[in-house]
Amino acid sequence: MRLKGKKVALLAENSYQEMELWAPYYRLKEEGADVKVVGAGGAKSYTSKHGYPVNVDVQAEDVSAKDFDGVVIPGGYAPDMMRRSKAMVQLVKDAFSAGKPVAAICHAGWMLCSAGVLKGKTATCFHSIKDDVINAGARYVDEEVVVDGNLITSRFPADLPAFCREIVKALEK
Repeated sequence: MRLKGKKVALLAENSYQEMELWAPYYRLKEEGADVKVVGAGGAKSYTSKHGYPVNVDVQAEDVSAKDFDGVVIPGGYAPDMMRRSKAMVQLVKDAFSAGKPVAAICHAGWMLCSAGVLKGKTATCFHSIKDDVINAGARYVDEEVVVDGNLITSRFPADLPAFCREIVKALEK
């Protein structure tokens, strides 16, 4: 129960990658965190790339970075939809600016690009969006997990153990 009393926003949209949403969700809950699935535009649920549903707890339009101790962004193709929501992008930007842990895996680097938080940072992501991350100002490295200040990034589902370990460590502070 290392994270008892911590509140974490877990962003969701259609076409999310199952393991990249559910592994952090259950890992953080296991440590006692209050994990809220955050959607946008009034959606009550989303489906994964393979049709697995996730229910939304709260809308991005109804919360702010002040309400959370950290933000986790799963990949899949969901981040391309997430970044179309001003409220979701603002949540990421504000959490990052406040020094709260912001964790992004796989294609979630797209959200970091849209939030404008990569300039001068070292980060990783799924290799197909490497150019986007570099063009947003980051120094790209091909590693299982990269921690640069309050930014935590990983490449793909096989990196989830390291990714989740670093999220827990960052939220403990």
